[in-house]
Amino acid sequence: MLSVSTRLLTFFVLPALITFSSHAVDWPSYGGDNGSQKYSTLDQINASNVNRLESAWIWDSVDNATVANNIANDNARAAPAGYKATPIVVGDTMYVPTSFGRIAALDAVSGAEKWVFDTRAWEAGRPTNLGYNTRGVAYWEEDGEERIFFATNDSTLWSIDVGSGQPDTNFGDNGRIDLSLGLGREIDKSQYGVVSPPLVTNNRVVVNSIVLDGGRTKEMPPGHVRAFNPITGELEWMFKTIPQAGEFGNDTWEDGSWEYSGNTNSWTIMSSDDELGIVYIPIGTPTNDWYGGLRKGDNLFAESLVAVRAEDGELLWHFQMVHHGVWDYDLPAAPTLVDITVDGREIQAVAAISKQGFTYVFDRITGEPVWPIEERMVPQSTVPGEALSPTQPFPTKPAAFEPQGISDETLIDFSAELRREALQNIENYDYGPLFTPPSLRGAIQFPGWGGGGEWHGAAFDPDTGLYYIPSASAPIVVQLRESPATRSDLGFVRGGPRSVAGPQGLPLTKPPYGRITAINLNTGEHEWMVPHGEGIRQQIIDMGILDPGPVGGQSRVGPLLTKALLFMAQSDGGLNLIRAYNKATGEIIHEEELPLPPQGTPMTYFVAGKQYISIAVGGGGDSRIVTLSLP
Repeated sequence: MLSVSTRLLTFFVLPALITFSSHAVDWPSYGGDNGSQKYSTLDQINASNVNRLESAWIWDSVDNATVANNIANDNARAAPAGYKATPIVVGDTMYVPTSFGRIAALDAVSGAEKWVFDTRAWEAGRPTNLGYNTRGVAYWEEDGEERIFFATNDSTLWSIDVGSGQPDTNFGDNGRIDLSLGLGREIDKSQYGVVSPPLVTNNRVVVNSIVLDGGRTKEMPPGHVRAFNPITGELEWMFKTIPQAGEFGNDTWEDGSWEYSGNTNSWTIMSSDDELGIVYIPIGTPTNDWYGGLRKGDNLFAESLVAVRAEDGELLWHFQMVHHGVWDYDLPAAPTLVDITVDGREIQAVAAISKQGFTYVFDRITGEPVWPIEERMVPQSTVPGEALSPTQPFPTKPAAFEPQGISDETLIDFSAELRREALQNIENYDYGPLFTPPSLRGAIQFPGWGGGGEWHGAAFDPDTGLYYIPSASAPIVVQLRESPATRSDLGFVRGGPRSVAGPQGLPLTKPPYGRITAINLNTGEHEWMVPHGEGIRQQIIDMGILDPGPVGGQSRVGPLLTKALLFMAQSDGGLNLIRAYNKATGEIIHEEELPLPPQGTPMTYFVAGKQYISIAVGGGGDSRIVTLSLP
């Protein structure tokens, strides 16, 4: 829950003296709280004054100087891409990581640096998968001791003393733990790292991992999730995402494939119910993303939501969203803890969004679906050696928040001519409903691996039960080719075209190409949907097509929800914007321009009588934290 402290502020206003109590509201966890609601009770910034927002302060990342030095020394590749971090705030201090693996403590009012600690993770070279990329840190406090926990791209968990900004020498090996060790098998450290913040709950520091998606062998690092003691660094438990011999789920990895298969990692943000003592782990795809002929079976706990006991990691319940996945349909986002009332019954629930565009809602204690989830027949593979599940789970409620599959319902239809060209463009590929599998000919997958929903996640309003989901529509092509034995033992790997063109430079499918959907989780019904931004609206008009209105853009970050407003940021039409929306209707109330493209999910806090909104923008050699407030 949000941390709250009280201070007495006195303001002199002529001709009267006004004295009132002001509550300093923290943002102590990546998603605002460990339930990942991305919600704050703050409403100082509201519909009546949001148009007066201005820059309170800007912090230039300490990485910028390093990037400039790398470029000067002909090492331009040693530069991060988008700056995706979301800060946390405790008291009057903001803690934020950098893409290169530094941690900065900033004055939350002025942005002035209090201290910076450099883990020197960037010196290990370009990290696996996404390059130099990190999203957050975690805070722990007990008996006056305070620590920041940070897991880095080079597979190290750090404990940093909040007061000194230096490692806690009592934790692990002088303040750090090598996360590449202790996974049950030796791994190639260049294929393994961490991008998401640790989860601190019930006196445990829970850490997940990112594993190289494009490996050349079937023997990849496993994505087991571990919890460490925050004081000593001792391992408290490990949940094996690939069950080993004698463990529940091991029989879903046929022919001994559990011994060598890897990935199956929780690379995104995890959540927890601190009072119930339950950790919720969203898990991704096994090795390899597109072909499962060497790992026959359903492959638990891949592409599953797993609930484990925070104290000891014991499995409480699980639900697998994709059986034997070959679509790269990782569970991409933090599960959201939601208290809802369905048909008069109060339910402590957890909601998870997916790349497919589904929202799965479960009783968070028992794992029972709130609304039925049906196993339905899906297309089968023609690739040699592949054996797909005959069925996949489909939630009956809520309805999907994104279009699914290539059909008359989803293909572009601005005009008969554009429609004909679109049909010609897809005739050389396999296509059809959701879960159309990869093929040797090439199959169109819609939504593609980028979603639908993505790591940015969703936000929940506990007052109204509305769940706000940003998403995007982008089909991809997955064509499989037999992997040369001299280069890979994966059997089949992705090759050939990665996308299919739409007609005359337009997208293949109907708009919107980005959207914000509000779903009422008390009823399971969609409350409203709006296109997220103008998108390519002007391009469509310039082609002589009737103005379709806003068509939405692909750019998106996560939502920020307050008592008063919904905030979303994106690059749209050449502008970098953070927008304030009416929570009830989706109407844009105000647009505030940002100096660089928004990359991280915004957050908010209240200190010294003011509400602030902070967001990470830019990347490369110009990464910043931009903080806004009222005058």
